[in-house]
Amino acid sequence: MKKEIFINASMGETRLAICEDGRLSELYFEKAEKERMVGDVYYGQVAKVLKGMQAAFINIGLTQDAFLHFSDIGDNLAEFNKLYQEAGKPPKNSRRGGNDHHLHQGQPILVQITKEPISNKGARVTTNIALPGRFLVLIPFDHTVGVSRKIHNRREKGRLKSIGREIKPNGFGIVIRTVSEGRDKQELLDDLNSLMKTWEQIVKNIAKSKPPVRVHKDMDMLSSTIRDLFTNDVDRLVVDDKKMHKQISKYLREVASSLVDRVEWHRDKEPIFDRFGIESEISKSLARKFWLKSGGYIFFDHTEALTAIDVNSGRFVGKKDHDANSLKINLEAAREIARQLRLRDIGGIIICDFIDMVEEKNRRKLQDEFFNELKADRAQVNIAPISKFGIIEMTRERVRPPLLFSISEPCPACLGTGRVMSKTTILARIERWVKRYRREKGERSLQLVVNPELAQFLNAGTPSHVLRLSWRYWTRIKVTTDESVTMEDFHFLDKEGQEDLTQKYS
Repeated sequence: MKKEIFINASMGETRLAICEDGRLSELYFEKAEKERMVGDVYYGQVAKVLKGMQAAFINIGLTQDAFLHFSDIGDNLAEFNKLYQEAGKPPKNSRRGGNDHHLHQGQPILVQITKEPISNKGARVTTNIALPGRFLVLIPFDHTVGVSRKIHNRREKGRLKSIGREIKPNGFGIVIRTVSEGRDKQELLDDLNSLMKTWEQIVKNIAKSKPPVRVHKDMDMLSSTIRDLFTNDVDRLVVDDKKMHKQISKYLREVASSLVDRVEWHRDKEPIFDRFGIESEISKSLARKFWLKSGGYIFFDHTEALTAIDVNSGRFVGKKDHDANSLKINLEAAREIARQLRLRDIGGIIICDFIDMVEEKNRRKLQDEFFNELKADRAQVNIAPISKFGIIEMTRERVRPPLLFSISEPCPACLGTGRVMSKTTILARIERWVKRYRREKGERSLQLVVNPELAQFLNAGTPSHVLRLSWRYWTRIKVTTDESVTMEDFHFLDKEGQEDLTQKYS
C-alpha cells in the first residue's frame, strides 16, 4: 500500500491529510484559536464526587469541569499523594484501590486529558498518566514493561522487551512503540532520557503551583502526527510551508534520520490540496449524502446520542435477484463506511442501516467484509452482529469532535437542527405579536424589519399577506429589509423607527 502525508499551512489553520493508494483516508485540522488538548496534564482539584454516576468532576481551570470515571482511576493515586506530600504540601487521603473513596471535594489530583470537550460535555480525563515519545511511552507510578502488539516478530518482541527491562527506571513503567522495531538500545535510551526530563519538569511545576493549572502541554497536532504516524511505511511527506519543512527535517534528523529524504517542500503555485486531489475529497466528506460508484448512496446523520448511517440503492439497477443486488451495494457501502469513519473521525455509538437481505449467508458476508475493513482503523472499534433488520451496531473510540464539528459552527438560523421554520409559521408568529401589541397599545403604525426573502413572501399576493394583516388589526405595517436578520427572526419598531418593541410584546 502506498501511504503519503500532505500538510497545508495557512493563517487560520493547519490541515494534515493521510492518503492510502491515492485516496484520502484521514484528515486532521488544527485551528490557531483552538489548541489540541489530548495528552495535556493538569494539576486539578476534585469539584464533585457523584457515587451514583460512578464518576467525579475535576476542576482543571477550563470553562467546564473535566469528567473522571472511577474506571479511569488507577492505583497510582496513592503514589501521587506521596509526591504531593514530598513537594512540601499537606498530606491528603491516600488509600489505595481505584474506588470512589479515594476522592473527596477539594482534593488535589493529577490528571491527563484523553478526550477533548465535545458539545456541552467537558474533557474526559484519567489519573493514569502516559507520556509518549518517538520510541517509548513513559508511565509514572507503574512497574510494567510492554511491547506494541503490532510487532508480530516473536524474536524482535523478545529483544525489545529485554532492552526495556534493562533501561526501565525504578517507579516507572514503559511501553515500547511499533516504530522501535529494529532500533538499538541507545536510541531507546535517548528517548527515555528525554521523557524523564519531561516528567521531572512536571514534578517541578506541581511543587510551585496551586490547582487548577496545566503542568504539561503535549505536542501540537503537527508534531504529534510526525512523531506517531511518520514511520517507515510512509512513502513521502509533502508540506507547502518552508518554515514547517525545516522544522520537520530538523526533528527527523534527531530521531529518524533515514526519513529525512522523504520530506518534500511543495513549491508549486497550485495549492497543495488541489494538486493532489484532496480538496474535492474533503468536500465530499463534509456532505450529508455520499454517492457510491454503483449508483447507491450513504447518508450520515449526527445526533447528540449517536451517528446514524443509512445505505440506499439509489440509481443502482442490478441484473440479478434482489438479495444479490442488495449484497453488492452493501459490500461497496461497508468498504466506504469504514473509510469515512476514519476520514470524518466519527466516534461514539454508530448505527449502520444496510439494505435488507433475506439470506443468512449474505448477512455473514457483509459482516465479515465490514469487520475486515475496520481492521485498518487505529481507533478502538467494537462491532455487534448484524441484526435481522440489517442493522449493525458499533462503537468507535472518540478522542476529538468529528471532522464536521471541528470545522463548522451551529447555524444561527436553525440552531444546528438543519431545518428552519416555514414562512407561513413565521407569518403566524408575526400575527400573534401584532395581536398582543394592539391589545395593549393604541398606536396604529409600525415598522417591520425582516430578511429580504421573508419580505418577498409577506408582500406577495393580491392582497398581500402584510396588507391583510394591517386590515385585520387596523394597523399600518411598513415592511423594511435587513440582510443581517435571519429568516426566523423579525423586529417591530415604532412609527419613527427609533424604539425596538419586539421583546416587549413577544
